[in-house]
This record gives sequence, structure tokens and C-alpha cells, in this order.
Amino acid sequence: MALFNTLRFIVGHPLNANARRAALIRWLRWQLGSRLLPGEVVCPFVNDACLVVRPGMTGATGNVYVGLHEFEDMAFLLHYLRPEDLFVDVGANVGSYTVLAGGGIGAACLSIEPLPQAFAALRRNIAVNEMGGRVQALNLGLASQPGVLRFTSRLDTVNHVLSKEEDHADAVEVPVRTLDEVVGDASPALLKMDVEGYETEVLAGAQRVLANPALRALILELNGSGRRYGFDEDAIRRQLRDLGFIACSYHPFERALTPRAETAVGGNTLFARDLEYVENCLRTAPAFRLLGREI
Repeated sequence: MALFNTLRFIVGHPLNANARRAALIRWLRWQLGSRLLPGEVVCPFVNDACLVVRPGMTGATGNVYVGLHEFEDMAFLLHYLRPEDLFVDVGANVGSYTVLAGGGIGAACLSIEPLPQAFAALRRNIAVNEMGGRVQALNLGLASQPGVLRFTSRLDTVNHVLSKEEDHADAVEVPVRTLDEVVGDASPALLKMDVEGYETEVLAGAQRVLANPALRALILELNGSGRRYGFDEDAIRRQLRDLGFIACSYHPFERALTPRAETAVGGNTLFARDLEYVENCLRTAPAFRLLGREI
């Protein structure tokens, strides 16, 4: 079933609409190569950036197969950000979004990853792309107040803060701070957050960041995972609406931003405000290079 879902994802991906055979060959080459020569591989990514990937890195291997694993959201980042902007990557994992922003665009990045193994991979991607001068990487978690939280550590891209009802033998304790404290006086242009249901707590510690008018877009994963902590994700949607954010879909080939249902199922939700400014950035951005084409 997992194999079928992977192949369906590859052949149905927008970047492969006219190149399914080439995409399947990339997948097959990765499957064979990663077994013959297991370990890390430096793969071409976007523009002159590259990504350090090893077998088992779910999101990162997706980029190998299809170019951009999360096509609409990643393309939005590439068309929206400028080199003078600050991108904040909360739950950076191995750094796919950080590499797009810092390596593909040349933007400054604040990248936050709580799990030591993923953080080590993030640091390798920063080093390989020579981004140390514009990327600040922090090995910590975020919450509504400073402290220490316990995280799962062996669930790859779905590692998360342990709820009161959970217990994992491999849990690790991680220091946490607030996003407002970490960002300080800086003004992010884009915030991406992937914290597996802990968004309510993280956003509670980010009130100054959210109120800053320079922050015109957020990418959040609101898929019901907050229920494990008793959180109401509709309250997040209402909060963002009160701050002027609108749930949107991005169409990279047309560079068009359109409203969408806030509770649409699956994947991330892109929220944007000051739409005239955002849409102008999207229209006027240079094309990015990926898999031998420009978008």
C-alpha cells in the first residue's frame, strides 16, 4: 500500500504532468542507488541549492522524486520571498524549506528544530549550501512560555510533543522558548510552522510576531492533530482571521493566489494578508530553476 501511494503521488504531482516517465526513473534510481550505496547523498534542488538526503527521510526523499514535495507551498515561498527578507522555519526538520529560502533565494532564515538527529541534518544542509552567514539554526522547541517538554524521537517527520496521555520509551527532553523571545526585534516576512498539532501553544507565544505587519504570510499544518492536546484548531483560524489573514491556495504556474476554505482537508494551509503586496511579489519574482525547467 505504501508503494502504491508513493507511485500515485509521483505520477499525480503537478511537476510531473508531462514527465511521468522521467519521475519514475528518478524514483527507481534512488531506490536502487540507496540500497547499493546506503548513506547520505547530495542532490540538486532549486537554483544552485542542493539537499543532503538519505533513505528514510520522508519529506526530503519526496523532493528527490518530484522536485518539490509540497509543490504549492514551496513554490509560494520561492516566488514570494526576496533576498532581503527573513524567513522563520518552525519545525524545520532536515531543512528543505530553509534550503529553499536561504539557498534558493538567498534570504535570511531563522530555523528551529527540536530533535537532535533532525537538527544535525539541518546543520549539514546549511553547511553544504554555505548558508551559515544568513541562517541561524536553533536546537530547541517552542511553546507559550519557556520550559522543558518531552518529544517523541523516532517518528521522522511526525515527531511531536508528548501529550499527557502518551508515553514513549525513546522520548527526549527538549528546552523550549517562545517565538517572540527567539525572534526578538526582527520582522519575518514568512512563517512556516510544522509542529504536529502544537500550533496553539506555539502561536500563544508568538503574539508580537503575528501582530507585526511585516509578516504577510504563514504556512501552517492544521489537520486535526491538535486534538491530542485538547486544542481547538478553529480558534487558530479565528485568531488569524481577526489579524487580517485569509486562507488561500497558490497556483504556481499561473502565479495566482485565490481564497480557499479554511477547513479544507489535507496538507498545509497558506494564510496571507495585505494581498495586493503579496500578489505583486508573486507576479514580479524571477523564475526558479528546477529539474531542467523554469517556473
